[in-house]
Amino acid sequence: MKSLRVRAAVSVVALGLLAGCGGPGQDVVDASNVPRLRARTADALNGRPQVVMPRGLRSVFTTYRATGEDGTKVVHTKWHGRVSGYTGDMWAWVPPQYNQAKYARSGFPVLIALPGAWGYPSNYWTDAPFALEERLSEWAKEGKTLPFILVMPVLNPRKTYYDGSDIPGQPKMGSWLTRDVPEFARTNFRTYATRDGWAFMGSSSGGFAALKAVLKEPQRFKAAIVNGPDTAPDSPLWKGHPAEKLANDPRHLARQLAARGGPQVYLAFELGSKEAAVPDVKRFISGYTGGVRGPIHSTLFEIPDGVHSGHTYIKRMPESLHWISEQMQGPVAAPSV
Repeated sequence: MKSLRVRAAVSVVALGLLAGCGGPGQDVVDASNVPRLRARTADALNGRPQVVMPRGLRSVFTTYRATGEDGTKVVHTKWHGRVSGYTGDMWAWVPPQYNQAKYARSGFPVLIALPGAWGYPSNYWTDAPFALEERLSEWAKEGKTLPFILVMPVLNPRKTYYDGSDIPGQPKMGSWLTRDVPEFARTNFRTYATRDGWAFMGSSSGGFAALKAVLKEPQRFKAAIVNGPDTAPDSPLWKGHPAEKLANDPRHLARQLAARGGPQVYLAFELGSKEAAVPDVKRFISGYTGGVRGPIHSTLFEIPDGVHSGHTYIKRMPESLHWISEQMQGPVAAPSV
């Protein structure tokens, strides 16, 4: 039987074909029923949030695409990961609020957005057909989500599945995602020192990587939006490495986190009702999340008639982003004079 992610590759290839046509916002996304975020004081989460100002040698960016009349744009660069040793493509976007004077000394939350399939050589969340950036700008302006910085790296070093992990003898893609990608963000943008400012979002193979990263590194990341994921590692590169494979299994990681009693993490799952992944993901949710006192909190957004595609998941993105936004630290405006 083929793995879920191999089956997913077929739909994501079709998704890639869709990405080449149409304009921004071709998917119908209704955020009208999403409420505004609850009002919170600046120190509601962890005391006065500690801002990390950009440091080190900044990246040289080129414009990938303009994302609206507000002057925002997706930018692109290469980044060398000091921990993984891998050098890969990186795309980023900052919300309009980032350049407003009242937030000039504030940090911003970071959302690391991962694509499905191989996630190489591109990351489809950068592209116009999904219009994730334009939509996030609108939802944040309406107060429905936080104004996230989007960081969109390549997921794999070639067209092979690495499960977002450090597989022995292979490029260290787990370190790339959880160490080097955040270091890229801290080098170039105003971020937060605590995990309250860090989250993942991913689809299919990227959903697996997002789920595993938060469960494996809960001291670094607080939340994830997990779309149509596998819930167990299945890269063929794990052959001969059962112990390392187990150490990167979300089910094992969830049991370990529960045994430790925390820290608390928040997982927003999205599933199309027609996906093959539905029974498996629901078993994971019921088996490892949602306990009264457990550290793993979850919510599920099931999309009627939805299939395994980013074009399905974007439809519930405002609800998912709202849910994790309620758990995270947003920018803090300077006091008015």
